[in-house]
Amino acid sequence: MTLATERSLATQYRADFPILNQQVHGKPLVYFDNAATSQKPTVVLDALMHYYQHDNANVHRGVHTLSSRATDAYESARDKVAAFVNASTREEIVYTRNASEAINLVAYAWGMTTLKPGDEIILSVMEHHSNLIPWQLVAQRTGAVLKFVNLSDTQEFDLSHYKTLLSDRTKLVSVVHVSNTLGCINPVEAIVAEAHRYGAKVLIDACQSLPHMPVDVQAIGCDWLVGSGHKMCAPTGIGFLYGKLDVLRAMPPFLGGGEMIADVFLDHATYADLPHKFEAGTPAIAEAVALGAAVDYLSGIGMNAIHAYEQELTRYLWAQLQQISEVTLYGPTPNADASNRASLASFTTGAVHPHDLSTILDQAGIAIRAGHHCTQPLHRIIQAQSTARASLYFYNTTSEVDVFIASLKEAIAFFSDIFG
Repeated sequence: MTLATERSLATQYRADFPILNQQVHGKPLVYFDNAATSQKPTVVLDALMHYYQHDNANVHRGVHTLSSRATDAYESARDKVAAFVNASTREEIVYTRNASEAINLVAYAWGMTTLKPGDEIILSVMEHHSNLIPWQLVAQRTGAVLKFVNLSDTQEFDLSHYKTLLSDRTKLVSVVHVSNTLGCINPVEAIVAEAHRYGAKVLIDACQSLPHMPVDVQAIGCDWLVGSGHKMCAPTGIGFLYGKLDVLRAMPPFLGGGEMIADVFLDHATYADLPHKFEAGTPAIAEAVALGAAVDYLSGIGMNAIHAYEQELTRYLWAQLQQISEVTLYGPTPNADASNRASLASFTTGAVHPHDLSTILDQAGIAIRAGHHCTQPLHRIIQAQSTARASLYFYNTTSEVDVFIASLKEAIAFFSDIFG
């Protein structure tokens, strides 16, 4: 597919996102902060409003009409998520508030109860803090040992180094699918296969891959996978955990309360079957329903089409940034078809602090992210206190990239005039 033939993807669907049709500081909004959170199409906003206007009731426990409709919509969304990631059964999908909670669920319900002193947990140095801190806590409490996969020379996951870390002591490998800073797409199928040779479990953080490319948990073979709705056109406050059925059944509950029980007595209780064992209390019902609408929307476009278009955008963005001498880019250079990286670029511009750069670009109506992107250890390794990050989605266009590049050059020149 070429950019010319696929440009209609953004043209066709951009109007579905009302927030994009506005001006910021008198300039048309260019939203390049999609790795932090995506915008929401009208069908998702409508799903939220429809639930509250027509079906608002608590789920599962009621027998009246509104409760039945709310339950049907809530559980139908679970079926949609299961199909979206190709889970073998709907019971393998557990709703959470976000991916961070999903990782913590595994850390506490599995890690705290399974790991022993000397057991080893393998992470990578590029992990988001949400896939680092929970395992630090587990290691501190259980005596397990953390090990880290280094970056390759091209600032990607070093598969060769990873293989040297694996042993019979390895009990868990927990890695990101796509780095939110480097943009590299990690070889998760190979990572899982190698870990399983040693009997280790594998968790995949798919927050940056689920919105942008097809993700098949059965093809990957992972034991757990986590996702966050707000990065994939759904509202905030809803995420999910995928887990293999037998793995989830062997795990004790994470939180106690209503809904996760079968029978309760004063001195003990029995627990509900999956997935409700892990869903204590009143859930984020409207958000889950809207997540289902977002999955329908993305599936309707086609994840292969989204991925192909974004690969072209990635190549274009990277090529334009490479032409600016002051820019230092991080992560692998796109290969011929950009299949090795996602549609984001983290960079620095010499002495200009990324926060100052972001502030100037905001005056031009351009939204990018500046900071350490919740990857402080990684930033120390790449020797950057912070970076600027432009992250694109399928509703972005090459013309927006052109506006961004022109404004970036102006911002660099502005600071050059000030500081010489």
